[in-house]
Amino acid sequence: MVGSTGRVTGTVGEGLVGEVMLHVPARQGSEAFLAHPAFPGERLAVGSRVVVVEYQPPRTVYVAPA
Repeated sequence: MVGSTGRVTGTVGEGLVGEVMLHVPARQGSEAFLAHPAFPGERLAVGSRVVVVEYQPPRTVYVAPA
């Protein structure tokens, strides 16, 4: 998962649990993941492209702007 890219579908920001859609090759499609900002104070708007910096199974990722 680390290094995967996707798009924000629910605002990601400090104090928020956002959502991103990521391509999952093992399942041959895209799936939604809960998302937090990789860097404190960062806010990522809906539609922003992101890259996964950290993955916490089963469905949580920390993302940064791509």
